[in-house]
Amino acid sequence: MAALNACITVGYVAGAAAKGITLDKLEIETAGALDLRGFLGIDASVPPGYDTIRYIVRIKGNGTPAQFQEIHETVMKTSPNYFNLSRPVRLDARLTVD
Repeated sequence: MAALNACITVGYVAGAAAKGITLDKLEIETAGALDLRGFLGIDASVPPGYDTIRYIVRIKGNGTPAQFQEIHETVMKTSPNYFNLSRPVRLDARLTVD
């Protein structure tokens, strides 16, 4: 979740800067429920990850609500981490033991 927050933070800051908007506040709160039975391998029927990740963006600056909405929509379209978390991604995992 920290990687998602960092990635979308860059998007909001860059989007505001591109529009000449000065930000006074940008807070991103991310949350999700994780069932440790899946993560710890205690119950194979419990998925090891999140069903839902929620985030709230609190933003304040000299932009209009419409400008902030446009930035928000652009962030969701262009953030690599938002993209990766919002759809299945193939992982190629390898282990090298020396």
